[in-house]
Amino acid sequence: MREVAIAGVGYTSLSRDSGRTVLSLAAEATRNALADAGMSKDDVDGVASFSVLNDSVSCEAVATALALPQLRYVLDFQQGGQSPSIITYQAATAVASGQAEAVLVFRALNGRSGIRVGSGAFAGGAAQFRYPIGYNAYLMYIAMWARRYMHEVGATEADLAAVAIAQRAYAELNDRAILRKPLDMDAYLNSPWIADPFRAADCTTEVDGACALLVTTLDRARDLAHPPVRVASGAYAAGPRPGLDIGDQLLTDDFTHNYGYLLRDELFGRAGIGPGDVDVAEIYDCFTSTVLMTIEGLGLAERGGAGEFIRSGATAIDGSLPMNTHGGLLAEGYLHGMNTITEAVLQVQGRCGERQAPRHEVAVVTSGALNDGSALILTADR
Repeated sequence: MREVAIAGVGYTSLSRDSGRTVLSLAAEATRNALADAGMSKDDVDGVASFSVLNDSVSCEAVATALALPQLRYVLDFQQGGQSPSIITYQAATAVASGQAEAVLVFRALNGRSGIRVGSGAFAGGAAQFRYPIGYNAYLMYIAMWARRYMHEVGATEADLAAVAIAQRAYAELNDRAILRKPLDMDAYLNSPWIADPFRAADCTTEVDGACALLVTTLDRARDLAHPPVRVASGAYAAGPRPGLDIGDQLLTDDFTHNYGYLLRDELFGRAGIGPGDVDVAEIYDCFTSTVLMTIEGLGLAERGGAGEFIRSGATAIDGSLPMNTHGGLLAEGYLHGMNTITEAVLQVQGRCGERQAPRHEVAVVTSGALNDGSALILTADR
């Protein structure tokens, strides 16, 4: 098996109304990833992506738009925020095993002006039971988990606020971020209620846009434009009875843990490191509670202590564990977590300017919110 690295990343601008097709966004982001790496499209033979509610375009369509000469690997994944880390790891596995030489991984959508997950209709086997009682938006499903978790561990609105405030401080330094206005506790408390325990400041910012990354062999990446970022580990996990469909989370046994604790040992064990070795954390944050649950599940903070950990300054740029250094999905924009990975790549490469973490050789990235999700360990080429 060959060693694998991420060689480049690409973005479009993020907006609330792109005025463009999703295919054009996908093509721009993938072209930018190729240019960033300094690799020719003629060397790419794989494309991977995912979509929710049919909000994106196929990998073959993107390959056509890019005029790739051939494909040897395609992965169109039909899941949501659980997807970025696992499809990136699947692409890395394909390269490691020789199924492909270079794979573009992207996420593209008009998530604000087009199909909006936040207000979308989640059809499926359980929909007939959800909609008659008004249980019909994704934030409601997460809110139920959040409230139970808070009750169990004693977390408060101050803990949720800590996440939003800390990440907004990073967003102020990020030109791509949609929300760059400073946020303090008063502003947080004055933001409107959406679904208990979530205020507007607790909720992700839906946007139009795309981002992408390029996975290739470590040997090839060493000859390209930027320092390679090794894909050291990846894992996916789902607890028992993860649901009948995307909107049904009622069959799980424990609403106070998420997938983080399920995959922790495999994730770190495969990389040969522990939670204490992580320099930078980029944690999926469709809502603030997800950050609290995930960093506790991964062993990056004590059970019930995530809020205090963040308030202590530990996740700030000069703290022990800089976290969500782009402002997160809450403030940079909701590309369903693909931009969580691209930010980690930039951090490990040392390319984040004012928001660059001083120590950045080991990054953990997560994808997902509830009973199932995935994660990566990315490291510098040592």
